[in-house]
Amino acid sequence: MSAKPKVLVTGGAGFIGSHLTERLLRDGKDVVVIDDLSTGRIENLAAQKNNPGLTFIRAKVSEYKELNNLIAQCESVYHLAAAVGVELVIQSCVRSIETNVHETEVILHAVAEHRVPVLLASTSEVYGKSTKPAFSEDDDLLIGPPKFSRWSYACSKLMDEFLALAFAREREVPVVVARLFNTVGPRQTGQYGMVLPRFIASARRGEPLRVYGDGRQTRCFCFVSDTVEALVRLQSTPASRNNVFNVGNPEEVSIVELAKLVIEITNSKSAVEFVPYEQAYAPGFEDMLRRKPVIDRLAEVTGFRPSTPLRKIVELTVASVG
Repeated sequence: MSAKPKVLVTGGAGFIGSHLTERLLRDGKDVVVIDDLSTGRIENLAAQKNNPGLTFIRAKVSEYKELNNLIAQCESVYHLAAAVGVELVIQSCVRSIETNVHETEVILHAVAEHRVPVLLASTSEVYGKSTKPAFSEDDDLLIGPPKFSRWSYACSKLMDEFLALAFAREREVPVVVARLFNTVGPRQTGQYGMVLPRFIASARRGEPLRVYGDGRQTRCFCFVSDTVEALVRLQSTPASRNNVFNVGNPEEVSIVELAKLVIEITNSKSAVEFVPYEQAYAPGFEDMLRRKPVIDRLAEVTGFRPSTPLRKIVELTVASVG
């Protein structure tokens, strides 16, 4: 590794992390990726494997013994390493909680020692069961009961936020919290329940697109390049420090309409199949009817609003898988 200041991306072999890594390399940064490849894939960084600005370290953040020395050489840290996907959370609850909370704690202690700016990737899941038509960063949060593991992910990421902002207040760590809303695009897989790649794969095979519940629940999908642009701007804007930002695209679509759009764009003969939540996940599973971000704070502080419309998002994602 060179003497030039570095940018650390934890989880940089993941879906969003690999796109962020590529963007930072294009910007002329020397990037160090730490990823244990538990959910990330080294193939996501294949196009950059010969880039002299990239250093890849296969390890858990908490098990990398040179972490403090590395962060001392960094100008900024993007902490994206986390458990991902509803299905993984349901199936591996202990792993999800431990991964999200412990790895974040380790990163915060390391950046605090050197006052290195850190961006923490959080999630819209922290809004929980709220029934508001759109969510703002200062809204009260309503989380379901602990007997349903579905809420463990939201709670673990919310604890990350509390911890990060506590470090900002008490130890003067420059912190930005980015709550991501359904980022999609090339390299995302349906392995852990992500709806768009799951739909595209089924449509390509001519299999039914499985829609959970009645399909009327709405979501907002943000193209990965828009999400990455928002993250880079937030990290590079001093006015964003020690605050929370929604990162997403406010354009709403029902899940059943998303399934129909995928079928249309892929020219598939697939049908839509409705599956009860209890069959898809577990008894007592709760879902939210809407999950729409208010992104005024992001626009005011960084001047950026995601702009890729849903149809274009689906077209680009379909094209990326051949």
